Amino acid sequence: MALSREQIAQRVAQELRDGYYVNLGIGIPTLVANYVPDGMEVMLQSENGLLGMGQFPTEEELDADLINAGKQTVTMAKGASIFDSAESFAMIRGGHVDLTVLGAFEVDVQGNIASYMIPGKLIKGMGGAMDLVAGADNIIVTMTHASKHGVSKLLSECTLPLTGKGCIKKVLTDLAFLEIKEGKFHLLERAPGVSVDEIIKLTSGELVVPEHVPEMSF
Repeated sequence: MALSREQIAQRVAQELRDGYYVNLGIGIPTLVANYVPDGMEVMLQSENGLLGMGQFPTEEELDADLINAGKQTVTMAKGASIFDSAESFAMIRGGHVDLTVLGAFEVDVQGNIASYMIPGKLIKGMGGAMDLVAGADNIIVTMTHASKHGVSKLLSECTLPLTGKGCIKKVLTDLAFLEIKEGKFHLLERAPGVSVDEIIKLTSGELVVPEHVPEMSF
């Protein structure tokens, strides 16, 4: 069974490490804030100028002036700081982010990512994605494995305008967790109840499948 958005965020949270500075992009990545393991200290960054993002607020905690890059209301963790977007991007461009989590339309076997526009459709702006993929070495892309029409988003070569080239090493979809290396997708884990054959069928780029593929655990 395909993972929900919340389950994808839960699995990403397992990749966090104590002391990490982590940028969470718009969409599924923002949900990671709700699943930081107990006792772990990480500083979650929002590109609009917040370092130390907490979980999404309860009704009592809600503050309409405190938002993330996706304009969702958030909370601040202990030790959080607020600054302007210029300082936020200085942090990103200076390589001070340990992990970036962002969404995408397409990813290919060379680690290229297309995430900011679909030609002919309304473009709200590219946001900080180009800076994020250029400024971080450790990037996890979260996305659905295929479109609603069953067309793979894991390709031999991206068809949409690129956000970054050769920068993506790991992809977590609703079906699988994969690593990109040597011009191929390498299957690391599969979603509970999802067969390897289903993943193979919906992966257009070359896929390396080990003899045993463990199911994700939560």
